[in-house]
Amino acid sequence: MTETRNSFAVGLTVFAAVLMLLIGTFQAVEGLVALLGDTLYVVGPEWTFSFDVTTWGWIHLITGIVVAVAGYFLLTGAVWARSIAVFLAALSALLNFLWLPYYPVWSVIVIALNVFVIWALTAHGRDITR
Repeated sequence: MTETRNSFAVGLTVFAAVLMLLIGTFQAVEGLVALLGDTLYVVGPEWTFSFDVTTWGWIHLITGIVVAVAGYFLLTGAVWARSIAVFLAALSALLNFLWLPYYPVWSVIVIALNVFVIWALTAHGRDITR
């Protein structure tokens, strides 16, 4: 039995993996900026999820590293990495939604990239092994 692959689906998966590497890097840098220069991000006290900026820095740094590592394993073709990548992209989108009061434009961009990653990994999942 020969295995054929849908080149469009494989291309989307590779593109999603590269995006995850970028999203993870961006999110880690965002976390480092929050940790090293916590006066850059300012928000009023009226937000429900108003953690200390240093706390957000650690959250983004750790999440960014984990997302980038998942992107790497997705590039290697690990089957389990697809499910983990979808979960982490959803988690990253949620965290950036909660981060909206601190840096809205950047948060919306990262949320959009995460939604694309989720779509790319789920829309053509079965086409890869057919």
